[in-house]
Amino acid sequence: METHFPQVQDSHEAREYNRLQRRLTLADALLGLAMLAVVLVTGWSADFRDFTSRISGGSNYVLALFLYVLLLSLISRVISFPLDYYGYRVEHRYKLSNQKLRSWLWDEGKGYLLGLAFSSILSELIYLLIRKEPNYWWLWAWAIFLALFVALAQLAPVLLFPIFYRFRALENDALRDRLTRLSERAGAKVRGVYEWKLSGKSKKANAALMGLGQTRRIVLADTLLANYTDDEIEAVLAHELGHHVHNHILKSIGMQAVISFAGFWVVKTILRKPFPDWYSSQADFANLPLILLVATVISLLLLPILNAYSRFNERQADQYAWKSIASIGPFLSAMNKLAAQNLAERVPSRWVEILFHSHPSISKRVAAAERWANTRA
Repeated sequence: METHFPQVQDSHEAREYNRLQRRLTLADALLGLAMLAVVLVTGWSADFRDFTSRISGGSNYVLALFLYVLLLSLISRVISFPLDYYGYRVEHRYKLSNQKLRSWLWDEGKGYLLGLAFSSILSELIYLLIRKEPNYWWLWAWAIFLALFVALAQLAPVLLFPIFYRFRALENDALRDRLTRLSERAGAKVRGVYEWKLSGKSKKANAALMGLGQTRRIVLADTLLANYTDDEIEAVLAHELGHHVHNHILKSIGMQAVISFAGFWVVKTILRKPFPDWYSSQADFANLPLILLVATVISLLLLPILNAYSRFNERQADQYAWKSIASIGPFLSAMNKLAAQNLAERVPSRWVEILFHSHPSISKRVAAAERWANTRA
């Protein structure tokens, strides 16, 4: 017979925190869309193009494009900074952040420079392809985008994350060996188990299986190691390994391939028709805000579908975790502790979960685990 467990309701603090986070997310998206639309319809994009072309000497297309991307990114950063700073204050208001303002500003600066580097490289590649292959540039751009997507997934643990966080080899030999054996049973070859120094910036806890191939590794936040038993940490990692067992990374890459193919085709179709007040041709980089606007709209429209797919994957990973650990108890206690520590919304409304959540709610995950355990009893 199925056992019924009392459902833990969200605290007022958790509801308020998550409501603020959703408002910040919506405000940031709408602000970005509004900025791109204004730059286009006012003709400012063409003015920016003329300005950067003039100061680059009039004939240096590559430099003019870089300066244009720099100018656009600076405007975007200035506009979005107040929201980002408010988000930083929200984390402190709800006692979820340990990060000092100076450290946060330093991270913001590093994030901006990384974003500028990536956006500049992508822009230069796309417009080079447009000039060289005006009919099929979008196919080449799509292939390069996918290659970069996979490369970044592989290199992020060794090149990108260390820019913002410190990692060191896990010193708990017993836990390291236990998690390594768990990975081997899942068929996941890992290149080490690392402690992720998260506590200097956040009070939240997390764990992940990062990287691809030679860079794949287990990372455990020090906030997790300090507050969870080895059994609970094993349960959390078993969930992450469930993604490997079900090939969720490869499936996600496949889905990204389909979506980006459609996205590049839509952009190509729109750019074929010049808008004289905005841009003169496909190769006129004054149309970059239009490309970004189309990409953002497509992403927002697809977000509920992608979230639904992600929640399906998370349920599969949970089911693998239940089967991989000796007892369901550590999974249940870990989920409840993570919800409390991260101030997660355990019981969101149906529409909030559909529109915003990439994971099933904690209450649903706990209830599903309990039902599974009852069927095994």
